[in-house]
Amino acid sequence: MHPQLIARILGTLLAVFSLTMLPPMVVSHLYNDGSIDIFLQAFIITLGTGFSLWLPTRRYRSDLRTRDGFLITAMFWFVLGSFGSLPFYFSSALNVGITDAVFESMSGLTTTGATVLTGLDSLPKSLLYYRQQLQWFGGIGIIVIAVAILPMLGIGGMQLYRAETPGPVKDNKLTPRITETAKSLFVIYFSLTATCAFAYWAAGMSVFDAICHAYSTVAIGGFSTHDASLGFFDNNLIVLIATFFMLASGINFALHFFAWRNKTLRHYLHDSEAKFYFFLIITGCILTVFVLSRSGVLSAEDAWIHGVFTVVSIGTTTGFATENFSQWPQGLPWAIFFLAFAGGCAGSTGGGMKCIRVLLVWRQALREVVQLVHPNAVIPVKLGKRAVAPRVTEAVWGFIAAYFAAFLMLLLAMLFSGLNFETAFSAVAACLNNLGPGLGDVAAHYGNINDVAKWLLSFAMLLGRLEVFTLVVLFSPTFWRS
Repeated sequence: MHPQLIARILGTLLAVFSLTMLPPMVVSHLYNDGSIDIFLQAFIITLGTGFSLWLPTRRYRSDLRTRDGFLITAMFWFVLGSFGSLPFYFSSALNVGITDAVFESMSGLTTTGATVLTGLDSLPKSLLYYRQQLQWFGGIGIIVIAVAILPMLGIGGMQLYRAETPGPVKDNKLTPRITETAKSLFVIYFSLTATCAFAYWAAGMSVFDAICHAYSTVAIGGFSTHDASLGFFDNNLIVLIATFFMLASGINFALHFFAWRNKTLRHYLHDSEAKFYFFLIITGCILTVFVLSRSGVLSAEDAWIHGVFTVVSIGTTTGFATENFSQWPQGLPWAIFFLAFAGGCAGSTGGGMKCIRVLLVWRQALREVVQLVHPNAVIPVKLGKRAVAPRVTEAVWGFIAAYFAAFLMLLLAMLFSGLNFETAFSAVAACLNNLGPGLGDVAAHYGNINDVAKWLLSFAMLLGRLEVFTLVVLFSPTFWRS
């Protein structure tokens, strides 16, 4: 462990993060909403803290070990969520305490989209922009962006990238150097955001709303500048645009990279995880449209447009809304809600356990059934035409076990805090899967639950964003032994 190295990196990254307070100041100036001071205070405090960490350790040089990478990743997300809460805490327009401020900040950075705020339509534009911006930076991952500049500091970045990037194929690089990988991911991410913003604007959104909603769409975040979310615009074209970009953002960004580099779409058609991802979404859409049409809750046209939109929004863990799906008939809300457990693909901005893990567990379960009939047969688990190494399947089962153990403990803690079962279960699932909207008392927002529950859910968001193991490993005595 290298405390000085960790302090230097955290100080540098915190100083860089302080720059994100500047665009909201510009927005505040343009709209004259009187919020420049709160962002200036947050900028000075964040930059000053980062500088105070960096200055005493600026000359320290050492190799970055894997343990350091995990610790920096976890600490920085915690620190980032704390300092990111400052504008919310300082704002007189919100008048929220530290618990709600941290919850909102952590929800934004982890792209969860759960909110404690109401009356969004009347809030200062700069605060609304800041919430959306938090999700945009969280989507690409502050650490993935930062590895592009770490080589300039004399530090190798692969350890951080491995700790941040999800999925069993996390060691694969898109390009030979991690810096080029990070740059490539950022270019793709920025291009998707810009295209989405233009499409929203062309469909009728204002420039402000188009940029803000593009941020949260591509980040699979779900924050909106209106209480009614995308339902505020009452525009089916906007709904269809959001559906397309949510689907695209839920796909492994490695496939976008290969499609961009090789000018072909065949990678999407041949990738096992992508095919499973679309299978889950399409199945959910068919079920939803059938139930909505048969029950008469929505017209046939609205059942297709809003039903498909809702399935994609929840299934990709975005959390946008045009209808209150929690009031839909029969068991449909729960059926849609459970799609979020699979979530997006590994290497995407989506949350959940990731489709690749669910697919591997399903195929291993099928393999075990066949093995019962043919006990002497050698039947490998395959993705496409490639056999999956036993170590990978073991890691997937380990993740599933850790995930559900964490889920159970958080659920019990939420129940002890005083919430009813429906609210506690859906809130934990929504935050651990980085989804946002839940059922029961958190269907609309999280403002009415108690502070203990909010802190627990903030931890759940962080746990989900860091893929469980990255955070859980810090609680292992083995990790701290020299």
